[in-house]
Amino acid sequence: MSNDNEVVLDKGKRNDLKVKEERKEGEPTLAFIGASWAALLVGVTSYLIGLFNANMQLNEKGYYFAVLVFGLYSAISLQKAVRDKDEGIPVTNIYYGISWFALIVSISLMAIGLYNAGSIVLSEKGFYGMAFVLSLFAAITVQKNIRDTQRAREKD
Repeated sequence: MSNDNEVVLDKGKRNDLKVKEERKEGEPTLAFIGASWAALLVGVTSYLIGLFNANMQLNEKGYYFAVLVFGLYSAISLQKAVRDKDEGIPVTNIYYGISWFALIVSISLMAIGLYNAGSIVLSEKGFYGMAFVLSLFAAITVQKNIRDTQRAREKD
């Protein structure tokens, strides 16, 4: 079996050749990459559709939109800083600390905003909270997949 291609014979009456490309070491599977992107799209799209249809003033909608964008950016930034440190890539302590602080602030702003939102029913608060968390987790996973894929391709 070679590292580049694998020949598989179909067990049917015909002998069709199927070429299967093998993943490089450390590269995520296409299924995992697709699931990560789908989770990110579902989380962000659901959050934004809920926000668009919400019975809130425009400044409230702007607040929740800004918190989502801030949360996504801070989660990706923190994931990159943590991974860089783990891999021996220099990361300043101030950047590392700011990354943690920004993520904690974004999650706190979401929690405080939802707790104090008197015009939002409890089920909507749960919806926003879950869509927010799904979006953050999926953004981290997508960024990780991109980095893993790039690193696997650079090894060749």
